[in-house]
Amino acid sequence: MTDQRPAPLPSDLYTEEYFLTACEGYDEFIASEGEQLSRRLKAAFELAAVSPGMKVLDVACGRGEIVRHCAHLGADAYGFDYAHAAIKLSRELIARDPEQSGAVMALAQADAKLYPYPTGAFDRVLMFDIVEHLHPWELHASLVEARRVLKDDGRLIIHTAPNIWYDRYAYPFVRLFRRAAGQGKAYPADPRQFLVEHNKDVHVNEQSMLSMKRALRHAGLEGHIWLDSPPQHRQENPVLAGLRYAFFHWPPFRWFFEREIFAVATKSAEPVQSVR
Repeated sequence: MTDQRPAPLPSDLYTEEYFLTACEGYDEFIASEGEQLSRRLKAAFELAAVSPGMKVLDVACGRGEIVRHCAHLGADAYGFDYAHAAIKLSRELIARDPEQSGAVMALAQADAKLYPYPTGAFDRVLMFDIVEHLHPWELHASLVEARRVLKDDGRLIIHTAPNIWYDRYAYPFVRLFRRAAGQGKAYPADPRQFLVEHNKDVHVNEQSMLSMKRALRHAGLEGHIWLDSPPQHRQENPVLAGLRYAFFHWPPFRWFFEREIFAVATKSAEPVQSVR
């Protein structure tokens, strides 16, 4: 039987230029030389509650700043990525680290479908902005591997964006409204080009809250999944401010207008399911 699964994205799509001009948090990384995290990376990282003595794994570690932050908190930090450019940037960051904490900082080039680590090794596994880059069959394999390497009381932390329900259902209305207000040029027809045009080439599996919950369940994981969005710093008239509050704070509107998905998951008693 012919394998109908889509092929993984080629690693050469993830160049040094991508990590320094398009990958989430690049502005803060460049300005602070890796010391500061972007708003969304900081929000996701805080959920991990990393503490001294933990062993933490950063899946698709990118530029390496999360590995560095874990080590500075006294945790043994491991990171891997399948892109050569990511490992190069991570190694450069760690090599010039001004604060040697004494904790482990170890990197590897590896595939997200086969973690090069022993079973039950980690207190935390972090998957920040990697879910949307993995085809469904790849995501399932990666989540099963995350479950395998977690300790029995360990936690998996996920951040992924955008919420696909926003792109499919809310964005057309947002774009229509903005075009009517004379801001159409800033809102392209393809929402994947809204913030980072490169996303149209590398986002192959954007999630909703429900699909993320289903993916976790099929991989033998369970937990809390929720939506959030960047803080708004706009001067708006009371009517627009009221509409924004309703859309971002009350169901069912917020299920469509919130743009980011967070999850904190643990091993469940349910068996791992086979997913094509």
